[in-house]
Amino acid sequence: MRIEIVVGNIVRQPDVDALVNSANANLRFGSGVAGAIHTAAGPELEQYCRRYSPIALGDAVVTPGFQLPNSYVIHARAASYINDDHPEKYLDLAIAQALRVAKDAGIKSMAMPAVGTGVFKFPPELAAEIILKALLSRVTEFPDITLVRICVGDAQMKAVFQAALDMATVGSARN
Repeated sequence: MRIEIVVGNIVRQPDVDALVNSANANLRFGSGVAGAIHTAAGPELEQYCRRYSPIALGDAVVTPGFQLPNSYVIHARAASYINDDHPEKYLDLAIAQALRVAKDAGIKSMAMPAVGTGVFKFPPELAAEIILKALLSRVTEFPDITLVRICVGDAQMKAVFQAALDMATVGSARN
């Protein structure tokens, strides 16, 4: 699994099979990433999502991409850092579930946002550490997933995620 960190708009990643939505419990149109993905996919996405709603903390589901250039959207629900108990556990679980449902759907590449750092209020450094450890610790479990691209909004967030990737890579190389 190759992990890329880029500054870019998540809905403008046509070369990946799926986009990961940092979803709310009801899989509805929201602010930030959820709003951008729902807007780009069209109203069919929200209609389709109703059958899966609500999803539990740490869970993930796959839907069609509808009007997106990507075949799928993976909706992963992280916890609110300030409102839920054990938010770190649920962020790790959401990433793990995103990988599991991707594998089950035959998805080989995906783009994801800095899950949890928007309305869920995760500190960026902590979110980056959890997300990258979650991905790297499961590389052998998901060998068919060849690319995970993390799309962030600016160079500062890219630096945070790159530093976490570098630390996680060094840590996993020691084990």
